[in-house]
Amino acid sequence: MSSKARHLSHSDLLHLKRWNTPTIYNGWEQITQHNPGADAFNIEETRDFMPQMGPMVGYAVTLVIEPSNAAHRAANPNAGEEFRRYIASMPGPKIVVVQDLDKPRVLGSAWGEVSANMFRAMGCVGTITDGAIRDLDEMTNAGFKALARRLCVGHAFVHPVRWGCEVEVFGRKVQPDDLIHADKHGFMVIPPEDQPRLLEAARFMDANECATVIPAARNGAGLSTDQLVANLEASITQFSANVKSQFARQGEW
Repeated sequence: MSSKARHLSHSDLLHLKRWNTPTIYNGWEQITQHNPGADAFNIEETRDFMPQMGPMVGYAVTLVIEPSNAAHRAANPNAGEEFRRYIASMPGPKIVVVQDLDKPRVLGSAWGEVSANMFRAMGCVGTITDGAIRDLDEMTNAGFKALARRLCVGHAFVHPVRWGCEVEVFGRKVQPDDLIHADKHGFMVIPPEDQPRLLEAARFMDANECATVIPAARNGAGLSTDQLVANLEASITQFSANVKSQFARQGEW
């Protein structure tokens, strides 16, 4: 199965992984033509069950499940192997994005100790699932990160229904091979046209904060209220001027 053209090297992805997802958003909003108030990020609340692992970055491989429905196993008993072959055929690093048709009545998990180890071996760094996970400690030990809706105790009748297709998770549609950045704050699906400049933009915005508003806020000890506010306002003005110079945009303020 062919994949979309990729704009970033594995090295670029490792650099992107050094920042949290809000920092990636800060860079993205300066370079995108999309709506920074509605596009690219998850709309519904999600939960990072391994925040200590930090961000994950990778390309989407997609799956649809319906653990409450036992009929899927009879309809295609070979779906498990077929899905794993799809996963193995796609270049990594990969994030398995799972739409659970049982939502919000989540009954079973596609993920646990065994599946986390198997898919980690196939180049997957983690999952974003609109359903549940289980075996939390064992999944963490496998190095397989998970953003999910909740925990659960069983797998019910989980079985691949469809894969390699568009899915919707936490209010955001995801296509196979979309670039994803995710952490405890949520996730972003980066449009292809925004990927080439994303790393540079995130670096710039992080450095801009560290050179202007953050030091102004932290160096306020002993200053009068008037002087503190004056310093903060000056730092905001400089922050915005830097953004306008770099991107011809207003910036956060």
